[in-house]
Amino acid sequence: MEIAEFKDIITKKIEIHDVETTTLKSVIDTYPYFQLAQVLYLEKLKKDSSFKYNKQLKKTAAHTKDRSILFEYITSPKFSQNKKSTKQSKTDFTTTAEDADITPLTNNAKKELAVGEPLQFKSTESYSFNQWLQLSTKKTIQREKLPKTDQKNKADLVNKFIENNPKIEPLSKDKNINIQLQANRQDNSLMTETLAKVYLEQKKYENAIQAYRILSLKYPEKSGFFADQIKRIKILQKNK
Repeated sequence: MEIAEFKDIITKKIEIHDVETTTLKSVIDTYPYFQLAQVLYLEKLKKDSSFKYNKQLKKTAAHTKDRSILFEYITSPKFSQNKKSTKQSKTDFTTTAEDADITPLTNNAKKELAVGEPLQFKSTESYSFNQWLQLSTKKTIQREKLPKTDQKNKADLVNKFIENNPKIEPLSKDKNINIQLQANRQDNSLMTETLAKVYLEQKKYENAIQAYRILSLKYPEKSGFFADQIKRIKILQKNK
């Protein structure tokens, strides 16, 4: 991208929806910590309703010094306006090998649940935003086998520790210590449809089902819709 072209985007001489996605992508690939470019690329994906938006939101947050400013921006009316580009990116319609094995029932459930569509956070949903930035799945750490010399050194450290026989001084019996345990429960007041969608996008299906159950109690007038969402999630859960 030419410097003059990027300046035109910043000064609004060129609207973001008229910019090619690959043009902005080339900038952040070269300068990943160029925060303004990261945000502009994110905005472009949002305007195009690209399936890449949700994943890119995490990457943009990782390259942002103050995430509260990023959250304020993505929940602003300006950012939320969804003026699609007349030029749709061909990559948005790329079928992956994983998609090829999806059954029609599962595919229909994904469509009804709007899986992959850009997450739309409200200004009051900072909790949902922070939940989205968490890792969606836990990956097993692959540890390399240590050389024999390193194994011997570690064994020597353990033997030395045992030889020293360290002792922990017991606390006085008349001393009372209060330990407060945090309740392991979801605050129902924080539950929103966006948070349920976050869990769904992270493939935390049990969390998503529980979220819709809570929402069904909070908003009984939409209980039928939430019940249908739960049925669709169970289809994805069964065929994951």
